[in-house]
Amino acid sequence: MSTRELKHAGLNLQQTDPKTHEEAESRVFGFWVFLMSDAVLFALLFATYGVMLSGTAGGPGTQNVYEMKSAFIETLLLLSSSFTFGMASLAMKYEGKASRISVWLAVTLILGLGFLGMEMHDFVKMIGEGATPERSGFLSSFFALVSTHGLHVLGGSIWIVVMLVQLSVFGVTPAVKTRILRLGLFWHFLDIIWVGIFTIVYLQGLTP
Repeated sequence: MSTRELKHAGLNLQQTDPKTHEEAESRVFGFWVFLMSDAVLFALLFATYGVMLSGTAGGPGTQNVYEMKSAFIETLLLLSSSFTFGMASLAMKYEGKASRISVWLAVTLILGLGFLGMEMHDFVKMIGEGATPERSGFLSSFFALVSTHGLHVLGGSIWIVVMLVQLSVFGVTPAVKTRILRLGLFWHFLDIIWVGIFTIVYLQGLTP
């Protein structure tokens, strides 16, 4: 099979780096399988949240604990980070300069950490007001869903740091390119999940 026939749902390198494109095919496909299993996990968490939405046990509900302004800013940060990661991917494909890729990855990391910082602030404020996970089934499902996503963002941020180190040490090698491809899929996947959280949890939760 020629490299022109190899296609995968990610950043295709066949025009600029056919060898790496061919090597990445099976690895990227395998990573898609992992992402689908992760999607099942989030589907279960969303389903649990939907079932427990009314289970407040007399405690605070959605109208009392959600802050739309904070959630909106967090959404902007994460969506912006998806854009900057896309710029890093394009720099890798068309320029191949470690410095340019590193700059965009660093910006992505800053945005991701900003998102995590705001989310942690929200959690601390909720807990300070008595909206703790053990207070009700609703709050347990909320913290389980949102914090699981947050842990994924933290994992992705650590992965970005690792890639920045590898770019500095090894340069833009085929192995590094393949890892950035998979990291890109993971990061964009997290953005999609957050859009679901923002829509289903926050927007719907504030609707009377």
